[in-house]
Amino acid sequence: MTKILVIGGGPGGYVAAIRAAQLGADVTLVEKDRLGGTCLNVGCIPTKALLHSAELFEEARKAGLINADVKADFGKVQARKETIVKQLVGGVRGLLSANKIRVINGAAVFTGKNTAAVNGETIPFEKAIIATGSLPASVPIPGVNLPPCIDSTGALSLQSVPQSMVVIGGGVIGVEMATVYAALGCKITIVEMLEEILPPLDREMTGLVRAQLVKKGIVIKTGAKVLSVAEDKTGAAVTIEQDGKQEAVSGEKVLVCVGRKSNTADLALDAAGIAADRGRVTVNNKQETNVPGVYAVGDCTGGSMLAHVAMTQGEIAAENAMGHSAVYDGRTNPSCVYTSPEAAGVGLTEEQAKKQNLDYKTGKFPLAANGKNLVMGGEGMVKIIAGKRYGEVLGLHIVGPRATDLIGVGALAIRLEATLDELISTIYAHPTIGESLREAALAAEGRAVHIPPGR
Repeated sequence: MTKILVIGGGPGGYVAAIRAAQLGADVTLVEKDRLGGTCLNVGCIPTKALLHSAELFEEARKAGLINADVKADFGKVQARKETIVKQLVGGVRGLLSANKIRVINGAAVFTGKNTAAVNGETIPFEKAIIATGSLPASVPIPGVNLPPCIDSTGALSLQSVPQSMVVIGGGVIGVEMATVYAALGCKITIVEMLEEILPPLDREMTGLVRAQLVKKGIVIKTGAKVLSVAEDKTGAAVTIEQDGKQEAVSGEKVLVCVGRKSNTADLALDAAGIAADRGRVTVNNKQETNVPGVYAVGDCTGGSMLAHVAMTQGEIAAENAMGHSAVYDGRTNPSCVYTSPEAAGVGLTEEQAKKQNLDYKTGKFPLAANGKNLVMGGEGMVKIIAGKRYGEVLGLHIVGPRATDLIGVGALAIRLEATLDELISTIYAHPTIGESLREAALAAEGRAVHIPPGR
């Protein structure tokens, strides 16, 4: 029986452990903190729990169910989040137990190509899978460590809604946190060094998200460099430079969300001869490192830092460790932002299609023309990018209600090399947001039904 050591109990690690056990391996999983990793404990799940509560609160106002002066019970919102996290972490623990996986709580350190030390115990292994995830990146900004400054973990554990908050970083984490606290009454300012927020998304769709954030009262400053942070009577003053001019933006809290870095510093990779680039474990498309029998998955490789990527790579690593030949293909990897409305994309953006000099066409359908969207009070658009000659789906981008659920249709279309004709010939339920996918495909062919010609 193959002995496999999995280091890290987050999405990549626990999925790898389960898949390896399914294939007959004797698996030991080491986790130095909490099972479920960042995603379940201080990332995806708690963030989405807060976002859901904020969305319901916002929708209740829109639907006329509560008055504008009604305040959310933030203590209960946080308690609900903790209940969800506890249930899911317990579920992971149960799955590992059901698959007869030995779990050790401790920090693993490589001591050789086939050994690691955990809590003073030497763990021999035939194969190893590194899944140690990532940590919030630090930035060399004077004052960024002052008491009013928090990271995403701190933002998830606040016990009250701040009066105001400056968010440094307009990526997915920063924008999602801004969405939560803005909906609950916090005055938000987002400061982003790049020329636009949410860089992974199609630029046109990013514009739609930005417009909705501004409509909610969020101030967004792009192309702005943060120079320093200093405490003031509000909490903190963030000095920024934009268009050659300096100004101070104050907030009770300053949320620092400038990205994440691979969490490998304490693994002693050199002891096993494992190659890494600035802390990112180097792997090929089979998740193999340069050391035979050692694999790495998820954030610690420095690639796309998303839980669903880590899970997929975890399965691939486990299968290859057990003699199979699986390959990671990121073409169907969706990018999702749980704002209100949600945003999601998969495949090529229009900017990427242009950069690759592809002969393509687009189809766009505004959700203002979709009945279910109007019922839900949402806004947005569906955009399809397809090859001009054959109509093959190259990319799908959605801003609107349940975009992050619907994007799976686009991922499947790309995997199956589906064409616009195949999307059009599929029947979608009415009334649903999903109907808009067909309408966007029709629009790409110049024959959308529910918008006027030429739109």
